[in-house]
Amino acid sequence: ITSAVAFDILPLKLHPFSQSTPTGLDCVGWKRRISSPVITDGALDKTALTDDVGSEEDLYEDFRSSNHRYGHPGGGGEQLAINELISDGSVVYAEALWDHVTMDDQELGFKAGDVIEVMDATNKEWWWGRILDSEGWFPASFVRLRVNQDEPMEDYPLKVEGGKEDDSSSGTRRFGMGQTTKDQMRTNVINEIISTERDYIKHLKDICEGYIKQCRKRADMFTEEQLKTIFGNIEDIYRCQKKFVKALEKKFNKDHPHLSEVGSCFLEYQTEFQIYSEYCNNHPNACMELSRLTKVSKYVYFFEACRLLQKMIDISLDGFLLTPVQKICKYPLQLAELLKYTNPQHRDFKDVEAALNAMKNVARLINERKRRLENIDKIAQWQSSIEDWEGEDVLVRSSELIYSGELTKISHPQAKSQQRMFFLFDHQLVCCKKDLLRRDILYYKSRINMDDMEILDVEDGRDKDFNISVKNAFKLHCRDTEEVHLFCTKKPEQKQRWLKAFENERKQVQLDQETGFSITEVQKKQAMLNASKQHHSGKPKAVTRPYYDFLMRQKHPTLPTTLPQQQVFMLAEPKRKPSNFWQNISRLTPFRK
Repeated sequence: ITSAVAFDILPLKLHPFSQSTPTGLDCVGWKRRISSPVITDGALDKTALTDDVGSEEDLYEDFRSSNHRYGHPGGGGEQLAINELISDGSVVYAEALWDHVTMDDQELGFKAGDVIEVMDATNKEWWWGRILDSEGWFPASFVRLRVNQDEPMEDYPLKVEGGKEDDSSSGTRRFGMGQTTKDQMRTNVINEIISTERDYIKHLKDICEGYIKQCRKRADMFTEEQLKTIFGNIEDIYRCQKKFVKALEKKFNKDHPHLSEVGSCFLEYQTEFQIYSEYCNNHPNACMELSRLTKVSKYVYFFEACRLLQKMIDISLDGFLLTPVQKICKYPLQLAELLKYTNPQHRDFKDVEAALNAMKNVARLINERKRRLENIDKIAQWQSSIEDWEGEDVLVRSSELIYSGELTKISHPQAKSQQRMFFLFDHQLVCCKKDLLRRDILYYKSRINMDDMEILDVEDGRDKDFNISVKNAFKLHCRDTEEVHLFCTKKPEQKQRWLKAFENERKQVQLDQETGFSITEVQKKQAMLNASKQHHSGKPKAVTRPYYDFLMRQKHPTLPTTLPQQQVFMLAEPKRKPSNFWQNISRLTPFRK
């Protein structure tokens, strides 16, 4: 049986792998065969729990011992269906939701949007796949299986001279009741968008009513601040998505799904989708707080009782809280596939095209903010490596290293010149001195507040303020105190890079003000604490934070026995070779020294 025949026979809704949800979440909405006690208003209703099992812990153990598991039947219907197609010689493709960065040669690295050929899906957590000539294991939850598996990798449809579709190609093959294959492909994508939105709404409702509502009844266990850390603004996301799915359903043509016009819905809600940025930024804090709480058994039992009473599928709370992060990454992939099967003459074509660009911009904004937050760890590590540090931490005012390099600084009154290393962050320029013997060791010397400075380009020749001849020079002039700092570079191109860097620093500050980007005190303190621990240990810190660990905690028995040195950096972390921090400091900047 070929993949084309398989998809012609089976309607989309019967494909267990047509739902682009994380592994295990395609079971959302399954009926359960148990009756559950109810948590009433106020504290957790002890009578409802103790009549049968006595406590939250007993409830948890009772359900566990009675084998009520709500995952995939028989080890995973999704995997069975995929492997049946693979064993029949069909090619199964998946699209990466985000980057999988790995240093293990038995794992397959990829970037968001890459298309992976799935070669083995026997294991629920890890699949074997191929990209071009590279093969390896990758996390199943990091990909979305393509809706239309029988399509070739090349863009559809095929064209002939004159700009018309080739009637002899499979692109105009009739499908069912007079529909072309392309119309059916569009139907498949529309159905997937609608069905996954409905499942996602139920999923968000379960989190809000199954967890948040019950947590608020237990003031003895949770503070409002803790709940804000764990769940972020997911209630705002729930309200937004309810309105969005209603708008989608109004545009959904039930009789002829391929005629549905959904592009305008994405355009209408593109601004509201930016609330995902706050959620994604908070997500690492949520995972750390959950990791801390679940070290105490009563919280483990309470969270599991919430899940069972809400009749949610069998994955942990941190897995549920990951799905909004996945969802916002999935929209551009869905819209790209929808555009691929939308004829230019279709009334929805222009809106889908604009919606794809809009959602790419939303995802790009979120990715950029995510990258900025991950950079604060590197900045904290850098500061901890500087000797004789004085004054406030860099992170108090800054969150981005714009540029770094050596400059000759000339000071009054004797026009004394000094060779120094300078690090330009948003809002401040930090000056350090290299150790005479060990050039990789830096000593803190001073810093300049960039908010008070203007940049002056200095022509080669004699400078009137300092009464010396200069070459490749520029000045920082303080508007308030009239203080002037003179700097020189060795080459003209280095001077231009610095001038461009100062321009970028001001643009970054302005952009942060316009978008409201900020780092919480908790994030700053955690970054400095992590850096301090690493600095005292004297060893490179492994990626063991709960935020990454919970994604990768299970591996197939036949997989590599050693965990990869660098596991997973989500959304937009670039791939790097192993090296110490000082050698890689320039990677935080847009230029190389």
